Amino acid sequence: MELTWTEKDGKIIVSLFERIDTRTSPSLEKTLNELLEQGYTSIVLDFLKTSYISSAGLRVLLGAAKKLPGGKRLQLTNLDSNVYKVFKLTGFTTIFDILPYSD
Repeated sequence: MELTWTEKDGKIIVSLFERIDTRTSPSLEKTLNELLEQGYTSIVLDFLKTSYISSAGLRVLLGAAKKLPGGKRLQLTNLDSNVYKVFKLTGFTTIFDILPYSD
């Protein structure tokens, strides 16, 4: 599965899958690693279509966050309430910048 991403206002916006789980996490990891290797450090993950994230997905996001240079954080937007609860319960809301809904 391939992810789509676009560049907007100096940021890379990655549109995510409906489910981020053991099946889709490798593709997400590959995409994020490629973007980081290309030198992109301002990355927004768009959860508009995402209704589920597993521990495998959280692991991929944490790994990408650790690869960012000092002071940079992954930004997440359009989290539905269930996905936000997962981030809140795991304490990941302190690791990532949670942006308001955008279009």
